[in-house]
Order: sequence, then C-alpha cells, then structure tokens
Amino acid sequence: MIARLRGRPAGRGAEGLILDVNGVGYLVHATPRALARADGAEMTVETYLHVREDALSLYGFADAEERELFIQLLSVSGIGPKVALAIVSGSTPAELKRAIAREDTARFQAIPGIGKKTAQRVVLELKEKLTGSDLVATGETGDGDAHLVAREALIELGYTLVEAEQALARIDPELPPEERVRLALRVA
Repeated sequence: MIARLRGRPAGRGAEGLILDVNGVGYLVHATPRALARADGAEMTVETYLHVREDALSLYGFADAEERELFIQLLSVSGIGPKVALAIVSGSTPAELKRAIAREDTARFQAIPGIGKKTAQRVVLELKEKLTGSDLVATGETGDGDAHLVAREALIELGYTLVEAEQALARIDPELPPEERVRLALRVA
C-alpha cells in the first residue's frame, strides 16, 4: 500500500495531480484541499491505492483524516472510489461527520451521483462507525434539529446546501435557530 508521497507537483489535468517523486511521476486523483497545496514547492500527500483487476488508482488527500473518511466510505455498499472522492471533496471531514451524526441525508444527496437510497445507506452504515470522540469533535451534542431548521431557513432564503452549511459552521451551535440564521445572514 502506498500511504504517503512527498514530491513536487509536475502538472495538473482532468485526471488529477501529477506528483514527481524522485523522477517518477505519480498520477494522483486528489481532493480540492490537496490540490490547493500544489503550488510548485515540495508537498506531502496522504494517499490510498485502490487495486482493481484492470487498474491501480492512487487517490490523494490533504491529511490523514480525509483519507480515513474516504476508506470508511468505500466500506459502504454501492460507493466506489470516484463517488467516495466526490463526497470527501465536497466538505471537510468534520462537516461530513456532523452530517452523518445528524442523519442528514440531504447533504449527501446534493452530491452528483448519490441518490436518496445511497445517501441513506451512507448515513446508516457510517453512523455506527462514528465514535463518541468523533461526535464531540464535530460539535454534535444532540441539537441536530435546531441546526436543520436553521439550514432549511437559509436554503429558503437562497443559499445552496453547501453555502448554508459553511455559514452555520462558523456560528455557535448553542444558539437558537433564529439567531443562527440572523448571524449567518450578517456574516454573508
């Protein structure tokens, strides 16, 4: 297994990042956070090697937390590496864990290639794997309904699902939904 690569970015394409490691160019399908660090200087990319009968594909991540979430997503039936990469690319690992803890299937349905049943399967299968420390780290204290109410209000006001989540992530989760919406609108 190739778990990490350190080298210089040699180019980008539709397929991903080409990372030159001691004269060998590795094609890495990378998340946007990993790609953002590819500024020409030497960089380290956490990787996952996906082995199939007809191909070896290398996936790259900005940190180990992204890689671990990617691996957990691969354990869900019906989720392959391309869909798992799309899920991990759409949000930070903390935001995705929060969505899983809140059983927020709409968050996953907003990702191209994921329907209602697949989103439900992701939430159901990964919620069992989230530990108590993951829930504390995401700030999930059982107040998921207030968060969902605030998010739905922002969506009604014209925010996309991702924009609403990003706005609410910067606001104290202890506040009532109305206050969260007011502060999110003020920040925007």
